[in-house]
Formats: sequence, C-alpha cells, structure tokens
Amino acid sequence: MFREVMRDGSLSGAARRLGIAQPTVGRRMDALEITLGVALFARSPRGLTPTQAARDFLPHVDAMAAASAALARTAAGEAGHDRGVVRITASDIIGGEVLPAILARFRATYPGIEIELALSNQNEDLAQRAADIAVRMIRPRQSHLRGRRIGVTRIGLYAHISYLARFGRPAKLADLREHRLIGYDSDSLSFRAVGQFAEALRRENFVFRCDQDLAQLAALRAGVGVGGAQENIARRTPELERLFAEEFSVPLEIWLVAQEDVADTPRVRAMWDTLAQGLSEFVKGRAI
Repeated sequence: MFREVMRDGSLSGAARRLGIAQPTVGRRMDALEITLGVALFARSPRGLTPTQAARDFLPHVDAMAAASAALARTAAGEAGHDRGVVRITASDIIGGEVLPAILARFRATYPGIEIELALSNQNEDLAQRAADIAVRMIRPRQSHLRGRRIGVTRIGLYAHISYLARFGRPAKLADLREHRLIGYDSDSLSFRAVGQFAEALRRENFVFRCDQDLAQLAALRAGVGVGGAQENIARRTPELERLFAEEFSVPLEIWLVAQEDVADTPRVRAMWDTLAQGLSEFVKGRAI
C-alpha cells in the first residue's frame, strides 16, 4: 500500500488502484507512521508529498515486493512444469518490437505459463528478483548471473522517403546538423554510446526529443526526421532508407541473462530456450 501511495501521490488514487476505500488507506498509512515513528508524507490540499524518510524507505520496500513476487512465481511454477509465471525485463525497443512474436510462439507451446514483461532501458538488478530473465544489450559482469551471448545487431541512420522528398538527402555526415534530427530529451547516456558522431551533437540539435526508443522509432516512421534504428527493425518498414551505411554502423550486443538459482527451473528454462532461438533469428535478419 505504501508503494501505491508513493506512486500516485494521493490516498484517493492509491485507493482506486488497490480497490479499497480511501479512509482505509488513510488509516493504514497513519498506523504505519506510528509504527515506524516517522512522518512519511506531508499533507496539503494538492496531495501528499513524500518526506525524506519515505524516499529512503522506498528502495527497501521495492526489494521486498520484488522478492515476494519472485516467491509467488516460484511457488506457482513448482506446481507443474508447464504452469506458473515467468517475468522478463528488456529494453523498450526489444520488448515492443521483437519480443511479442517470440512470446506468442511461447504461449502457443506453453499455454499454462503466464508472462510478465517489464520494459526499461535500465539494467534491472536480477539479484533483487526484479525478473527471472533479462534481455540486455551489454555483457553481464556479476558472477551469480548466467549469461548467453545471442549475437550482434547494428544501429544505423535512417530517414523516411517522405522526409527525404521534402528536405533532400544529406551528402555527408556533417550535413546532418542542417537536418531535422530525432534524439534524446534528458537521458543522453545511450546516445553518447554511439561514439564520435554523438559527441558532435547536443540536445538542441534535435527537433524531436524523447527518451523512449519506441517513440523515436514511431517518429522516424512518420517522417519527422533523421534518426537511429536497429537494422533488422528498420527493414520492416520499406519506406525507411539507410543513410551513410559505411560511415555509421554501431554494433550492439544482445545477451540473455538469468539468476543461476532460477535458470534451470523448468518454466524459466523453457522461456530461455524460446528467447534464445527467437533472438538468434532476429540478429540474423530472419523473420520471427
């Protein structure tokens, strides 16, 4: 309940999400503050503002919730090899563009296993049981994780034919500064990883700014401007044309990662094998 109040910023919103009465949420929050001996929220007509104590407690509460969910998934899975829940975390672009077809195949084979998919461009901490399996774009370093390198996909620069018809094709990379670019809003970390080309650009160079890759891809397909995309995803839209293929091609590894202690659980192993096959087909440019 504390997490819901933190997330929504109001008792009424948390009550709606939990499906209980608002006074019940209020009484339980009051009881929690009395038990802990600290104020968790400052009340005002505009809602609830978390105190520093509440912000300090939240990571621990999140960890407890993740562990509880992992325990429930494990208990459900022990009831049978073809039952239970498997939770996956992946980047928004892989989760939104690549995994659905693979997961549909999995569901057809294992209809009794439920799937949870968490999309985040941050590497979720599997040690906190945030997920059973992660699809990552970097090699795992922790010794307690099992990793499998699937292969390499590449990021290229693209523009929709409608955009090129309106604004022309840039003759060289430097000309891109005069074009309408699609890029990040506040999170520059992923963009900077593409190397020297990125170092020459700043936030102000982008006319369309968003930190979500799926939205950037949608803008690219709509002809908003020039942007980056994974080659095998861009090929699905014939109207996207590759620009500077020789000068700009950024490799991006794909890894499957799981906690060693859950990797051989039947339902997790089944998902692992299905993801490995589907993602291998993706990096090879085959239809999934």
